[in-house]
Amino acid sequence: MATLKEVQSKIVSVKKTKQITSAMKMVATSRLRGAQNAMEAFKPYASKFAEVLGSIAGKSGEDASPLLVPREEVKKVALLLCTSDRGLCGGFNINLIDKAEKMLRSELEGKEVSFVCYGKKGRDWARKQGHTRDAEYIGVVGGNVEFSVASGSGQTLINRFLEGAVDEVYLIYSDFQGMAKQIPTVKQILPIPSLDEMVADEVQSPAEDEAFLPEHICEPSSDALLGEMLPKNVFIQIYDALLQTSTSEHAARMRAMENATKACEDMVDELQTIFNKTRQAAITADLMDIVGGAEALKG
Repeated sequence: MATLKEVQSKIVSVKKTKQITSAMKMVATSRLRGAQNAMEAFKPYASKFAEVLGSIAGKSGEDASPLLVPREEVKKVALLLCTSDRGLCGGFNINLIDKAEKMLRSELEGKEVSFVCYGKKGRDWARKQGHTRDAEYIGVVGGNVEFSVASGSGQTLINRFLEGAVDEVYLIYSDFQGMAKQIPTVKQILPIPSLDEMVADEVQSPAEDEAFLPEHICEPSSDALLGEMLPKNVFIQIYDALLQTSTSEHAARMRAMENATKACEDMVDELQTIFNKTRQAAITADLMDIVGGAEALKG
């Protein structure tokens, strides 16, 4: 049985750990609020952009842009993996990496795959596994997500796609659906999938009698405008994924720190019970020694 001093030392240590996890929860809560506000503020722009894009796409042909044309044979694939830079957020990063591993074992088996890593955790995993890394962006997820990062990396991917250096591009990110639900998600961004499906995902369900506004006037032409808007759509998809992953990270860390704080409280209660039992056992032993000594003197 542990001594009183050892148990008391453990109680002090666990209480200090509880203070740390409680403080980390408060920090995560504060950052979550800012990340969620940024994500919510971007949604109207993304929704309206998708609406206008759908309206213009209805006036253009299916081959209006090379970004819409799938390759006859897919040999080279780029995966954009969004993870966090830091840990202590439960299974957040593990779930995203598992999603990438499942893709490598199933849909992408036998194909040449390269990674674009947003975040240290994904970068470290890709490096450890020996995967090819085309680019890495550290300090992006979890902080102030800049649109320039999405546009810069997106333009590089578009150039590689047009040059034939890559045949398909997929985005792996965490879809924020609530404080307790963040789902690892895979989305194809190049070649751009069916515009009807893409627009349906971005635009909130309209009324039955509503359609895309017919009064959108295209100048100089719908094909020319579509050629300008499709690359920006890729940037928007990447930026939205970074915002959602950032928000999901803070939510996962807040929940993980909350669980850790509760676990510390349970450990303190358990150790306090052990401390009381140990102290009582020590007192009982001392009393038995005193009684035994008294009886020996009488004899």
